[in-house]
Amino acid sequence: MNVIVNVILAVQMLAALVMIGLILIQHGKGADMGAAFGSGSSGSLFGASGSANFLSRTTGVLAAVFFVSTLALAYFGNARPASSGSVLEAPAAVAPAAAPDAAVAPVAPASGAAQIPTK
Repeated sequence: MNVIVNVILAVQMLAALVMIGLILIQHGKGADMGAAFGSGSSGSLFGASGSANFLSRTTGVLAAVFFVSTLALAYFGNARPASSGSVLEAPAAVAPAAAPDAAVAPVAPASGAAQIPTK
């Protein structure tokens, strides 16, 4: 179960980082980093409108992957534990027992008044 959560978390982080990069590369309001890479030119691989469609569709797909991975992490985070028993009902073999010949330290009294020396 822990491996599945780690894989989903890695997919979510990768989708988020790639989505941030794609949003910055797109040419439009606030995303003028795309002009440095030539995404506004018409002689690109996809043409003038082809690159915008490709980038926006890829961003949409990555957003869907991000949302699905978020829902999966929420599902696994709220899953009930497999054991429904109480901790007190666990077998006593969990804690090691003290050796019978071990020296036991004397227990101090609970009240502070008993520790004050009297005359």
